[in-house]
Amino acid sequence: MTIKAVLFDLDGTLLDRDTSLALFIDDQYERYPAFQKVPKDVFTKRFIELDQHGYVWKDKVYQQLLAEFDIQSLRWEELLADYLKSFQKHCVGYPNLTRMLASLKNQGIKLALISNGYGQFQYDNFKALGISHFFDEVLISEWEGLRKPDPAIFERALYKLGVKAEDALFVGDHPDSDIRGSRAVGMKAVWKHNSNFAPDVETDGIIYDLEELISFMNG
Repeated sequence: MTIKAVLFDLDGTLLDRDTSLALFIDDQYERYPAFQKVPKDVFTKRFIELDQHGYVWKDKVYQQLLAEFDIQSLRWEELLADYLKSFQKHCVGYPNLTRMLASLKNQGIKLALISNGYGQFQYDNFKALGISHFFDEVLISEWEGLRKPDPAIFERALYKLGVKAEDALFVGDHPDSDIRGSRAVGMKAVWKHNSNFAPDVETDGIIYDLEELISFMNG
């Protein structure tokens, strides 16, 4: 298998979003005394439920939290602004992230990121992981005007890298946006196992730890 480029999703693939979100919620709860009328475990559990693994934007989450817990002294706009500014301070990568990227780079493989989401917010989170120096290209849906699984965003990334689809591998955790989307344009795809999704997708491989990608590439 000759792979010239590996393209990655961000949340749930490189960024451990569940851990990062829990750290952020804990910090925000402590910084806003108005939240503390609600027990922290209750507040955290409800925030995570409403967030739906990042698929509900935080304007809706905060409006619902303030209404449910009858917190009238805070505005959702202020809390959203704090989320946009502060989440990056709590971003945590998955184990072996840097080791895996360094191994691929040392093999002369080009690296790119394709992430759905808001441009500056996602880019700040990506930068916070301390891995941006490994990457040749970064594409974020808001900035590109395209979203996975639209074939055009994968094709744009491949064009920027100067690599054909058959010589590229995509690694992501979402069965549709990442795996089916990348395979539809002729790329190989590895699913980063995510227990939030049913494993009903045809892949070229499954990894549970990022370190496993090194063995997959050398297999």
